[in-house]
Amino acid sequence: MQQSSGRLSLAFPLVVLLAVVACAAPRGEAPAAGGATVVEGTVAAIDTAPWAYDGHARVELDVPGRGPVVVQLPARWNLCKAAPVEVDALAPGMRVRAAGGLEEDGRLTVCADPAHGLSPL
Repeated sequence: MQQSSGRLSLAFPLVVLLAVVACAAPRGEAPAAGGATVVEGTVAAIDTAPWAYDGHARVELDVPGRGPVVVQLPARWNLCKAAPVEVDALAPGMRVRAAGGLEEDGRLTVCADPAHGLSPL
């Protein structure tokens, strides 16, 4: 039977470091109150066609230092905690601020929190 030396393994600091890195937000994003990820950029394109079949509308932003970010706007705002986005007030070339839930593929979805939204700057 082996006796424990009472010291932590050398692997422990590596595990802690990996956990910290995995939880860090990607560059160009800032966490906001309510667990939202916030980006600011310029509207490159707006596609509301998916709303015709209950899909998410897509607003593509050009975010400095990050590149393109897709912001998803749900078709059923009544199921969201966020206020509906006034898409008619948006236009390509407009500077906006987007706050939403970060998806695994980097998209932001405006819905799950009252702090979520997409608005002109």
